[in-house]
Amino acid sequence: MTIIIFSIITLGVLGLMYGLGLAFASKKFHVDVDPKIEKIIEALPSANCGACGFPGCAAYAEAVALNDEEINKCAPGGDDVIKNIADIMGKKASSAERKVAVIHCQSGGNTNTSLRYNYEGIETCKAAVLISSGPNLCNFGCVFQNDCIAACQFDAIHLDENGMRIIDNEKCTGCGACVKACPRNLIELVPISKEVHILCMSHDKGVEAKKRCGNKTACISCGICVRKCPVNAIEMQDNLAVIDYEKCIVCGLCAKACPTKAITDALAGKRKKAFIIEENCIGCTICAKKCPIDAISGELKKIHTVNAEKCIGCEICVNVCPKKTIEMR
Repeated sequence: MTIIIFSIITLGVLGLMYGLGLAFASKKFHVDVDPKIEKIIEALPSANCGACGFPGCAAYAEAVALNDEEINKCAPGGDDVIKNIADIMGKKASSAERKVAVIHCQSGGNTNTSLRYNYEGIETCKAAVLISSGPNLCNFGCVFQNDCIAACQFDAIHLDENGMRIIDNEKCTGCGACVKACPRNLIELVPISKEVHILCMSHDKGVEAKKRCGNKTACISCGICVRKCPVNAIEMQDNLAVIDYEKCIVCGLCAKACPTKAITDALAGKRKKAFIIEENCIGCTICAKKCPIDAISGELKKIHTVNAEKCIGCEICVNVCPKKTIEMR
């Protein structure tokens, strides 16, 4: 009984000593934290996805508060988070266009992929590509082990009925986790308004590219899209057509011309046409000069008109009109 009592007393004394030591250490080595950092951390979504370029939300909050880092780098947070951080930092909110992930490949499903062999190894894309360049006969295509799905924290990637990976733009935050997870570099973050995409990453030439692509939708490096683009937004890079999204006006002419349907156009059949409100038109000719396909005609200081058959709905004329007299219908 004496031993038990002695042990309890000893443990109690030791606990008290350690507690006092910790209390002293917390006071002695206390580091004041800028209250702005704590407020920014509370404003952030705590996704710790790394889309901002920092290892986590706390690191980004510290960079914003102490190093004047840009306040619009939190992709998951969107405009609401940018506004909240702007209020905390006393800055003007300046949001950038939201980006979403695009998978540049149309193979990788259950019935649209030519197989080199049946893969039965570790179920990760990084492991699959190490064995004879992966199970997909296309050396540049999806190896369908779903690393992108596993990496997505927002349930924005799912499989359709054919086993194809589909991006849900409503859920996608543009964090870039899937981009990093794909060993074939098939995924890219693209401004959400850019809805024309080349869904192929094959650098094989012509017939070889089409033969290897089980879906037969490979880019065959014919260059037709390059010649059809009215703003020179597409160029050939090592046998592959690549879109410069900063130049792209989303007209869809490249998709119409592509012989293999390697280019998709989500706006096909949905585009509005430019319409000039006659009573407001001053005949300045700016719209006609800027139209990339000469769909607008008219003499100086006279009412201009739009040829609806030629109009590609790029909205360039809408943006340059000084009188704001052009609208899309």
